[in-house]
Amino acid sequence: MAKKTQSAAIEVQLLREGIIESKHTVQAVVCDNRGRLMCAAGNPETASFVRSSLKPFQALAVTSTGTLDRYELSDRDLAIICSSHKGNIEQARQVFNILWRADVDPSALQCPTPKGKQSGLQHGCSGKHAGMLAVSKQCNWPLNTYLQRTHPVQRLILGKVAELLRMPAEEFIGARDDCGAPTYLLQLAQMASLYARLASGDNVDMERIVRAMTYHPHLVAGEGEFDTELMRLTAGELVSKSGAEGIQCIGRVGEGLGLAIKVMDGAKRAKSAVAIHLLKQMGWIAPSIAETLSEKFITITEFNRLDVVGDMFMC
Repeated sequence: MAKKTQSAAIEVQLLREGIIESKHTVQAVVCDNRGRLMCAAGNPETASFVRSSLKPFQALAVTSTGTLDRYELSDRDLAIICSSHKGNIEQARQVFNILWRADVDPSALQCPTPKGKQSGLQHGCSGKHAGMLAVSKQCNWPLNTYLQRTHPVQRLILGKVAELLRMPAEEFIGARDDCGAPTYLLQLAQMASLYARLASGDNVDMERIVRAMTYHPHLVAGEGEFDTELMRLTAGELVSKSGAEGIQCIGRVGEGLGLAIKVMDGAKRAKSAVAIHLLKQMGWIAPSIAETLSEKFITITEFNRLDVVGDMFMC
């Protein structure tokens, strides 16, 4: 990649038999684990709520408080805590396992029950909520207010993120995610820096989170989902976590590099296409893996497909 002071945003085009039907504008950035900007497409200071890409860092509350050992939680439990799962039987049972071991009734979950489902255990964020409840039980904190920003578990999580980004917790702008838990407005460069730190291998807690996610990718999302397929194919080399409204974050394990992507109109299909394009461009995945992923996430039907126009440039 050639060095360039400013780069245009990437464009994702939906082609129907070769004719452009729709377009998505995408910003992307790569940072190292010291927060240095390595390369970008568009504006690295673009801000967006980090949404579910925050989950591996919310899981630090579980790994740093003795909760894992106290309740004998496994890497499978840690993977579901980091997940945006599909609510299948295996995933819901894994969430229940966390609550059962912590002696917390499932009725304490404050994530919504998805439409057409039986229980909050089947909500895609239930693992994260179960982790927060387990930490609260371990630390003798109230269970019924665990989603409030002033609750100790939420203060603990924000403190961990603030420490990683080297900025005061008071400066973060927060809002409620769809599941009710706090999420935060971050610049793309900050998201990339977080994933660079996550993947750097120099922190025991984050190393265990990465191991849990990469060893059990089917729990992190589900069959046919981008995070699951990417981590399965790369076999521990990449850790990946998507977020709603066009957020995708990926860390290169052991290299201390993080990639953050934002689709400006929030389209899910565009972020997967850009991730494949950039991962191949940077040499983070082999051409054979890129081809396999493209078949799943770029070719939509026999009549239409996605095309990515543009690249990142060194900063």
